[in-house]
Amino acid sequence: MRIGELARKVGVNTKTLRYYESIGLLPAAERTSAGYRVYGPGDADRVGFIKAAQRLGMRLDEIAEVLALRDADKRPCSYVRGVLHEHVTDIDNRIADLQRLRQQLLDLDARADQLASDPSAAPASCPLIDHVRHQGQVRT
Repeated sequence: MRIGELARKVGVNTKTLRYYESIGLLPAAERTSAGYRVYGPGDADRVGFIKAAQRLGMRLDEIAEVLALRDADKRPCSYVRGVLHEHVTDIDNRIADLQRLRQQLLDLDARADQLASDPSAAPASCPLIDHVRHQGQVRT
């Protein structure tokens, strides 16, 4: 099948397939005498595998490692589990950062009326932002 057919079949655009090929996630496609790329069912399966791994939050470099293991007839499950554990840790850290930010924003909102009535505030400024800028309160 040609690149457009494969793209429709697996739900990506042709640029994505060319990119995957350029970075080695897809092997170089066979070419017709006119230079058109020709793909087989194994390529559709491979792109489906890549998309499934992406849905798990895996980066392309991590997927490349999984594919390399798979291509060497090695089960990549332990590598995948390690990557997924790292991603869970990252997500937990981001959630904690967002919870801290949420609390800081609520605290700032609770002080909004007091800060807005500050007579020393510049007339064309926002006292809330000025307060954060001078206090260094809000961090993610």
